[in-house]
Amino acid sequence: MIELPEANTLARQITDTLAGKLIASAVANSSPHKFAWYHGDPAAYAALLPGARIGQAAPCGGMVQIMAGDIRLLFTDGVALRFVPAGERRPAKHQLLVEFDDGTALAASVQMYGGLWAYREGDFHNPYFDVACEKPSPLTDEFDSDYFAGLLNTDGAASKSAKAFLATEQRVPGLGNGVLQDILWNARINPRRSMSSLSNSQLDNLFNSVKTTLRAMTELGGRDT
Repeated sequence: MIELPEANTLARQITDTLAGKLIASAVANSSPHKFAWYHGDPAAYAALLPGARIGQAAPCGGMVQIMAGDIRLLFTDGVALRFVPAGERRPAKHQLLVEFDDGTALAASVQMYGGLWAYREGDFHNPYFDVACEKPSPLTDEFDSDYFAGLLNTDGAASKSAKAFLATEQRVPGLGNGVLQDILWNARINPRRSMSSLSNSQLDNLFNSVKTTLRAMTELGGRDT
């Protein structure tokens, strides 16, 4: 499951491992999956991706975007990425296989569901991705106590449970059920507690837990589940 800590970790690992590599070939939908989502016809990836050189990767909420010139590769939660060294057997089944000119490869496989979107910059729009890129990450200084208070003032937020407030409606992109329990446990707040019932001290604890718990998870390399 890719949430905010894992997306940040994967983006760093991809940049460290793949930056500078030239895409030699690509094949998508080799092993058809009902819930693997592509941008347009996956057969077109074979013409779109070769010749693009990997730059860097960046997290957007719980998604990971790879930049390669004007080409973008975007992976969502549910996609497992695997780096394949030169000379090593490629996975028998995959939903996307990107081969590099140095003999290495990147294999992507979908578990239950997931997006493997390849496109030219500006050619793709997805509401979840757009919101994730627009909103500040809890790992940044922009996500401060004033911003958090602003989230509380949105329509209907006060009536929601602590769980629903944090993990629904894209209030905090990349914060899902996977990290939620740790955040609430560290803040000593019952997931079913109404946000309107929390004291100012409890709200401060919740804000601080969002920041510190996600930071710690990211620094430790994300979750392994």
